[in-house]
Amino acid sequence: MNQDPAVQALLGLLQLARRAREAASVEALGFVVVNETLNLLPYRQAALWSEAGLGRVVAVSGLPQVDPNAPYLQWLGRLCRALAKTREPAALDAATAPAGCGADWAEWLPPHALWLPLSGHGEQLDGGLLLARETPFGEHERATLTELAHAYGHALASFRPREHLGARLKTVLRPGRTQRRVLVGLALASLIPVRLTVLAPAEVASREPFLVRAPLDGVIERFHVRPDQAVQAGSPLFDLDTAALQTRRAVAQRAHDTALEEYRQSAQLAVTDDKGRLKLGQARGELDQRALELRYLSEQLERVQVKAERAGVAVFGDVNDWQGKTVAIGEKVMLLADPAKVELVARMPAAEQILLAPGETVTLYPDASPTEAYDARIVGVSYSAEPTEQGVLAYRVRAEFAAGQPLPRLGLRGTARLSGPWVPFAYYALRRPIAATRQWLGW
Repeated sequence: MNQDPAVQALLGLLQLARRAREAASVEALGFVVVNETLNLLPYRQAALWSEAGLGRVVAVSGLPQVDPNAPYLQWLGRLCRALAKTREPAALDAATAPAGCGADWAEWLPPHALWLPLSGHGEQLDGGLLLARETPFGEHERATLTELAHAYGHALASFRPREHLGARLKTVLRPGRTQRRVLVGLALASLIPVRLTVLAPAEVASREPFLVRAPLDGVIERFHVRPDQAVQAGSPLFDLDTAALQTRRAVAQRAHDTALEEYRQSAQLAVTDDKGRLKLGQARGELDQRALELRYLSEQLERVQVKAERAGVAVFGDVNDWQGKTVAIGEKVMLLADPAKVELVARMPAAEQILLAPGETVTLYPDASPTEAYDARIVGVSYSAEPTEQGVLAYRVRAEFAAGQPLPRLGLRGTARLSGPWVPFAYYALRRPIAATRQWLGW
């Protein structure tokens, strides 16, 4: 029993679609497309065009391999490249062929041809199928081939390389309504006001620290307190080595005793001798000088133990780094800080400088407590940048912590977010590239 021709055509269409989906490579798919489509309807020549890369003919009916240098393939490539710009099915002949292809039509193709664009997903063209024969293609055949082209297009799209960002942007920005919408959206987004911010290393420091200095030249012998220890007014902080002073005081004491004895002898002689009265004045002057030296050294010995002049927290480095270190008079040894009087000190890198005004917001994110944050207000910014411990030029930003929140611990370190003026999003995104370009061009 013979099957209905319509049923046979449908079965052939489904079989070709399945064969196309099962193709393991572009070459295998090309063989199915240009050779086995003949089972669905008659034609004499067929060619498969791929848009991958620069575009090329990947398969031709009757040829096991394609030689891109062959004259037939070069002419066919020019024809398919021109037809790919239409993106619509088209019946053509020598008279309607694209410019530059009609003159040689009779040499390479039969009189009538049908171009079918192949697209897998969206509007992107993946390739095209060119069929040629002696008679025109009928409406029924064109409808059948258009349906088959959808299956071929999906199969060809499966071999499409992964799109990179540039290709996706090119598709989105293709001239048309979508492009206008994207451009309008970008323009509006670039005008959205955002807060200009910068991140900077920061530390909680004392607002009114008391500086403890070395009272005289000497060597630190021992500390009575540990770093970050709370002390009361009058508590001993550290001692200087007394060996050298003790020696000098002993010498001064002997010199004073000698001068005192000479003064007594001169006083006895002065009762009966005029020359003795003259020596008495000299002995008195010598005694006063020795007494002054002795008193000075005694006072120096009393100052070797440095005591706290007010209550606070002793802020200094490691004790082992200080013990045995020679210090000069007036040299800073430690700070006495009040835990209730703290401020935030941030170091804003000069390369990321933004305009900061008193009263602007600063938020501290401690390194030790990432889930906590402390708000503060800027009270001052240094006029000149100074090198930090890491050798980076930075501006010193001082901020006062907002009331109504627990004060952070003295010495706490973290990252501060400094908030500047409101600016358009376009300026926020392009600020650093513009600055780098200006430095490079020397504007």
